[in-house]
Amino acid sequence: MTTVDLDARFDPRELRNALGRFATGIAVVMARDSEGLMGVTVNSFSAVSLDPPLILFCMARSLKSLPRLEKVTAYSVNILLESQQDVSNRFATAGEDKLAATQWEPGPSGAPRLIPAHASFECVPYAHYDGGDHVIFVGRVVHMHAEGEDAPLLYYRGRYHTLAGRAE
Repeated sequence: MTTVDLDARFDPRELRNALGRFATGIAVVMARDSEGLMGVTVNSFSAVSLDPPLILFCMARSLKSLPRLEKVTAYSVNILLESQQDVSNRFATAGEDKLAATQWEPGPSGAPRLIPAHASFECVPYAHYDGGDHVIFVGRVVHMHAEGEDAPLLYYRGRYHTLAGRAE
């Protein structure tokens, strides 16, 4: 019988490097509350269910705006285009007024959404779950917008990448 060590420890950098071998898209989560607009870059985005339409993303517990995000009534998840590395970098850093240099509009739900974006999903909160040093947000999609066939912004092994071609 094999024993599983649930207390196994990993070097954080080695674990991060191994996890970085999974290529992901990049998205920006945006919301508005009584204090104003907020937004943050994520690469932990996934579809959960088509019926009901659910998506998820994860936020670090160290995120300054996490308490605000946990209370909003609507938010958007905006998948970035290949040409939006600057947007990804802007929303990945704390401190500056990220939205001053960003084009956005309120969507039908009232949540702010990026213009342009590869796709935008406006959601209402469905559930929050403990994810260790992260909080897992599950949102119910109430509106979506996708247009064009431009390439997405990709992230792999700690760097941005472009889509080389389509698999057949």
